[in-house]
Amino acid sequence: MEQLNGTGLKRLHREWRRRKTGRLALMLEGLDSPFNVGSIVRTAAAMGVDDLYFVKVAAAPDSPKVQKAAMGTQRYLQWRDFDTVGGAVAQARTDGYTVVGLELADEAMPLADTDATGDVCLVLGHEDRGLSRDALAGCDAVAFIPQLGRVGSLGVATAAAVGCYEVRRQQLSRAPSAADHGGSAVLRDV
Repeated sequence: MEQLNGTGLKRLHREWRRRKTGRLALMLEGLDSPFNVGSIVRTAAAMGVDDLYFVKVAAAPDSPKVQKAAMGTQRYLQWRDFDTVGGAVAQARTDGYTVVGLELADEAMPLADTDATGDVCLVLGHEDRGLSRDALAGCDAVAFIPQLGRVGSLGVATAAAVGCYEVRRQQLSRAPSAADHGGSAVLRDV
């Protein structure tokens, strides 16, 4: 087994993009750290996020510190800024998304048990305080990422990556495979 070269990598990812069935959006509320925003922007570009909604985020994707963390990937994305989370949630719904908050809350469900097979907008909050009450009230569902170790929470950038992956995993599980499109999919045990 060998690592893929540039052409092989493009082919691999092209096949997965063809299988994409649902849309994914991210809403960031009140993030302070340019590093976190940049890391999330890079994850968003890698996971094919369709829409980004920013609510009172301290650093925009085109700021130098965010660009450094995002490694230039912000050029693949479009984003909109909002003054209120209510305005952002209303826009996400108008755009056809089910709004799912990622938060450690008393009535939250494990993310894997949340139906994320359609068009989903994940909402993530401030690094320390999480989602505001207004954001939680505006969500169609609230989910959490189960923690199995001694630490009770993930950093917001890591939570965004895990959340994006889980939504895409659920969406891809409903997509036809490459073999269904006349292509070939090879799975090997390593």
